[in-house]
Amino acid sequence: MKTYIRHTATTLAVLLGLAGLIAVLYAWHLPPFSSEVQTTDNAYVRGYVTLISPQLSGYVTDVAVKDYETVKAGAVLARLDDRIYRQKVEQANATLASQKAALANSEQQENAANARIGASNAALDSARYARRRAEENWNRIEELSNKGIATQSDREQSRTTFDQAQAAVSQAEANLEVSKQDLQTIIVGRDSLRAAVAGAEASVELAKIDLSNTVITAPRDGAVGEVGVKLGQYVTAGTQLMAVVPHDTWVIANFKETQLAYIEPGQKVEVSVDALKHATLTGRVERFSPAAGSEFSVIKPDNATGNFTKIAQRVPVRIAIDEGQDLAKHLAPGLSVVVRTVVDR
Repeated sequence: MKTYIRHTATTLAVLLGLAGLIAVLYAWHLPPFSSEVQTTDNAYVRGYVTLISPQLSGYVTDVAVKDYETVKAGAVLARLDDRIYRQKVEQANATLASQKAALANSEQQENAANARIGASNAALDSARYARRRAEENWNRIEELSNKGIATQSDREQSRTTFDQAQAAVSQAEANLEVSKQDLQTIIVGRDSLRAAVAGAEASVELAKIDLSNTVITAPRDGAVGEVGVKLGQYVTAGTQLMAVVPHDTWVIANFKETQLAYIEPGQKVEVSVDALKHATLTGRVERFSPAAGSEFSVIKPDNATGNFTKIAQRVPVRIAIDEGQDLAKHLAPGLSVVVRTVVDR
């Protein structure tokens, strides 16, 4: 009897050991239970979650949306008090008008300078004519004086008149040069006036941009997350007001490195969604992460230690959900899924 009990216990222990070994081999997909079909429950739905923040500081005068509301691109989400920014636009426009007036005045000064140059040219011509007459009179009086016909007084008066005419020509030439330099000064100064006008126009545009930024709009179609901003709240640039979640979603499946040999881009997969009563959607592998997930963690593991245990690393794999599936519109970032590859025979 004792021998029978001992043999029975031994047999039971052996059977339990075999069962445990078989369970481990099955769980880890080791021979003889290895398969090309790869499965992981370390997978989640991902999407673009856009945090909405203002570029300006001010009091919130309107909150146009509520939690989880669907919005279209360009829809108003919130408004800031715009009184100061409207006045800045008016101020910038006034500065622009002043700079344009200064530029127009410079153009008018150029016209006046050109007129002065014309007058200076006429005065120079007149002075040259007077000098020629004085020179001719001096030559005649000098000839008569040499013959003893003209008096010494007439000779001196004629010479003085000629010298005065010569000085008048020099003065007229100097006045013409001054007029030309005045024109050049106006032309050179106009470049700075044009630059001032361009700067004023840029200031107007910047003021308009600031004014437009008091209206905070949705960057794209999607659903609003929890609205954290309140009416009358003072916010600063960068304050998180809410989030907009577009409808585009995909799946990130973290497969073990030992499974990657059986997965390739374009391969068909099945995605079981926990939130949809484990309904199955189809998709395809898009691409692999360039590194294991541990490489992107803030605190990287240090395996250079005396006691080392090898742990299979996981590599994120991006999976695109096939279009035309009604249940796909219910996917939301953060949901848990189970991914199973499909092997085409």
